[in-house]
Amino acid sequence: MPIRARGTRHRSRSLSSLVLAAVTALAAVLLAPGGAQAAHAKESRPVYSYANAVREAVWVDTGLDGDGDGRNDRVAVDIVRPREAAQQGRKVPVIMDASPYYSCCGRGNESQLKTYDANGNVVQMPLYYDNYFVPRGYAVVGVDLAGTNRSDGCVDVGGPSDVLSAKAVVDWLNGRARAYTTRTGTQRAGAGWSNGRTGMIGKSWDGTIANGVAATGVEGLKTIVPISSISSWYDYYFAKGAALYDGGPAELAGYVDSPDAQARCAAAQQKLVDGAPRTGDWTKFWTARDYVLGADKVKASVFVVHGMQDLNVRTKNFGQWWEALSKNGVERKIWLSQTGHVDPFDYRRGAWVDTLHQWFDHYLLGYDNGIERQPMADIERHPDQWSTDRVWPPAGTSATVVHPVSGPVAGVGGLSLKSAPARTTATFTDNPALDETSWAAAIDKSTPEKAGFVTQPLTRDLRVSGSSKVTVTATPTTSSAHLSAVLVDLGPDTIRNYSGDGEGILTGSDRTCWGASTAGDSSCYRTTSADRADVSATVFSRGWVDLGHYASAAKGVALTPGKPYTITLDLAATDHVVPAGHRLALIVAGTDNGLIEPAADKPTLTVDLARTAAQVPFVGGSRAFARATTGTPPRLGAQAATPSAKGVPVPRMTRRVPGDARR
Repeated sequence: MPIRARGTRHRSRSLSSLVLAAVTALAAVLLAPGGAQAAHAKESRPVYSYANAVREAVWVDTGLDGDGDGRNDRVAVDIVRPREAAQQGRKVPVIMDASPYYSCCGRGNESQLKTYDANGNVVQMPLYYDNYFVPRGYAVVGVDLAGTNRSDGCVDVGGPSDVLSAKAVVDWLNGRARAYTTRTGTQRAGAGWSNGRTGMIGKSWDGTIANGVAATGVEGLKTIVPISSISSWYDYYFAKGAALYDGGPAELAGYVDSPDAQARCAAAQQKLVDGAPRTGDWTKFWTARDYVLGADKVKASVFVVHGMQDLNVRTKNFGQWWEALSKNGVERKIWLSQTGHVDPFDYRRGAWVDTLHQWFDHYLLGYDNGIERQPMADIERHPDQWSTDRVWPPAGTSATVVHPVSGPVAGVGGLSLKSAPARTTATFTDNPALDETSWAAAIDKSTPEKAGFVTQPLTRDLRVSGSSKVTVTATPTTSSAHLSAVLVDLGPDTIRNYSGDGEGILTGSDRTCWGASTAGDSSCYRTTSADRADVSATVFSRGWVDLGHYASAAKGVALTPGKPYTITLDLAATDHVVPAGHRLALIVAGTDNGLIEPAADKPTLTVDLARTAAQVPFVGGSRAFARATTGTPPRLGAQAATPSAKGVPVPRMTRRVPGDARR
């Protein structure tokens, strides 16, 4: 397997050029980030030895006693930092990844675990962050969340123990908390080598904790980079009462608990069971795990990264977090890919490393490199084809109300800016064996399990940017009912195969290298490429509800058969262009097989179309929709409107862990 160095920073140069660059970079590194010098620095350079880096472990006192043993819990913190900087008396910033996965499950596409030497110091720190950034003057810190790997305490799945155990490390880096050289000893460990400026990064659960720590408003946390991360744990498990998975937080805690924690955390596990009833009711348990409520406390900049087809951590999570950050004026940036639950290192590697480098240089080293003035949003339109927006959602985007209207065939209607006449209805029966792909395939047919509403072929491109809502008034025949609503682009396209094993990527055998390596920690990772699928229909936004939660998220109730109920479905955030010649569809149905759990009953539901509407954020608003749905569309051939649209199958969600690899 050949190993190649990739990226502009890895090209060979003459010896004299290397010496000159190193001397210049060293001067910049030694002077930054203090005073006016930082304003002129553009890029940190790899002037420190990775092989000679300091590798050490400390245990930070969290101030909590999650396992009830009568003493404060300590969390293990593994550190890799440049030795020369410490010898020169130069303090360095910190890149921190707080994770429950370092011993149970692994990080990244190759499921790397922490490994240790005979003295208990980290040899392999998973991922490339230490290989790449330590030579550039950063410390990289890997924190074992409470109850995992070498830490005390108990996992509480995004709750106070998770968040505060990571926050305590930020406090320690800023001189506000205590740490020790061993798990049980009394010898104190200081962080005099750190300047306190901390950036948190991580995918899934790791990035979720970054969101939670930022929502505490902790001083010293300058930026976070949450990748495919949760903003509210309720919205990981439920959608307005409809269960997204058949397991709960206790199952997830058991998956990542260390053997020690499994032996001592029975009481904490029971709290997870009691606090998160499978009814889908909102409890205090979920309020404690809703970081959106703390968006007004966020002082850090935020670089959000998410796959728009992520059906593990579904995209409502980034959408509501982004909206709350925007309302509170938080400096932010966003990347949205066509993948599922995938790290950008595995779908846009070179651009990602360069962008992340600039981001950390600016927010942690204080370099004036212009990253904050670059376009706010990068969005993948087709595999490996990206567009940018100065702001996101783009200027001119506004929520537009479109109405489902009946057509000449039962269950096959249209979409209009005008509401349907009174007493117009559509009827379907929940079939939990079918899913959104089945519904879209039969969009032009009258079928008993869905109601579909479709525009004519568009005369112009129509872009949806943000989060949609669908308000439905429906009358059930049973005492329980689940509803789904999806937006579909009907037309030929090549997209990432987000339902494949790699959720949109294929992993190759070659490797590329990103930073320095040692015998125990290589910077070289297997290459990836886009896993493509040719389709004639793309579901690009989804939402689900339990109709029994129509009145309150806090408490579901039994429905009265024959009585109409009104409820709003929150459709997941996205950014999608429906091209001219394609059609836009709204489908309303029951259980979306594979994506929500079915209700106890299989009702027939009658939808009152006059009291049903979708609120969709079109770029250009209602005028854009009106222009795109009038006139003569371009001819795209028969595939554009086939009676049996082919889409990507719904992935069967065998995994209930917000982690890296399918299990």
